[in-house]
Amino acid sequence: MRTQLAVVAGVLVVVALVGGAVGMAAADDPTRAGDRSPGVTSQSAAPVPQTDTDDGTCSFPLSTTDATGRTVTLESPPERIVTTNPSAAQTLWELGARDRVVGVTQYASYLEGTARRTNVSAAGLGVSVERVVGADPDLVMAPNASADQVESLREAGLTVYHFPAATSIADIADKTTTTGRLVGACAAAADTNAEMRAAVNATRNRTAGIDRPAALYPLGGGFVAGGDTFITAVMEVGGLENVAAEYAGYPQLSDEVVLQADPDVLVVTDPDAPILDEEPYASTTAGRTDRVVVVEVQWMNQPAPRSVVEATTTIADAVAAFEETPSADGGTSTDTADGEADSTASETGAAAPGFGVPVAVLAVLLGLLGATRHRP
Repeated sequence: MRTQLAVVAGVLVVVALVGGAVGMAAADDPTRAGDRSPGVTSQSAAPVPQTDTDDGTCSFPLSTTDATGRTVTLESPPERIVTTNPSAAQTLWELGARDRVVGVTQYASYLEGTARRTNVSAAGLGVSVERVVGADPDLVMAPNASADQVESLREAGLTVYHFPAATSIADIADKTTTTGRLVGACAAAADTNAEMRAAVNATRNRTAGIDRPAALYPLGGGFVAGGDTFITAVMEVGGLENVAAEYAGYPQLSDEVVLQADPDVLVVTDPDAPILDEEPYASTTAGRTDRVVVVEVQWMNQPAPRSVVEATTTIADAVAAFEETPSADGGTSTDTADGEADSTASETGAAAPGFGVPVAVLAVLLGLLGATRHRP
């Protein structure tokens, strides 16, 4: 049995809308290359910037512009909300607005009470417009991964707010602030962001002076989490250096590039992920020394405040354990009990860390639209 560091907080849940056996994406908001430089390279204890404002914008009627350039107007706080991605649902739960959520996707089922909400997921990819309409929402919150369905939802007569991709922790704070404005919970949003910032800043200080292990978050099929993603941000706050940070978004890397990068640590969402025994990962330093950090799938893949707190803390705990326990080859290793595996991973047969077939298909389609395979 592989010796692994399995640091898992809470109960493992259904897979988030990310990743894939042969896929590309690793986030609830699949990130495209933006106007930022690839990677999150700062290793200092610099605080998360304060972006919240208390300017009375929680008053209604409210008019605000979303990521599509559309002005969204709400006459009063919405009472029936549908979320088309789990990050939006997670945020609403944090803001205390769960009682107003009437529809969620299947990937938000780890949240308490979602079994009593309408499941708006489609039989294949994305959401069912008919199910969303049937939930009779007065607001639909559509994070970046639902971009392709926003117009269809609007054509059905629904009020839709589309969020931009969140590629940093500051972006997640901005999304939380916006969510608070949309639902009339500005004070709760400010409190949630304050908790997230405090946790992140504490972890930054904790990891500021350490020797940061080189790490990689593989998704299967050669795809990995690269730079300009919130995943790289949480990895580096937690004390890891993402060896794929030079590639923006979620690139597909050749075996040769992975072996040349030679990560010391692999990040996965399942301690028994088949990918750990596959090439090229098994031949990396991480594979040979069994150095693995396990983060629950929803925390690693959904850009929302609780995810940031849990993922950064879990990673920092793992890195601290690596530093404390020397391994036989001069590196470090830690023996702990394996955490529970994601309940859907073993059913799919996908050779990826806790990701299912539907998202693998999405990843392939995204790959066909322009993913690049990097070779040396």
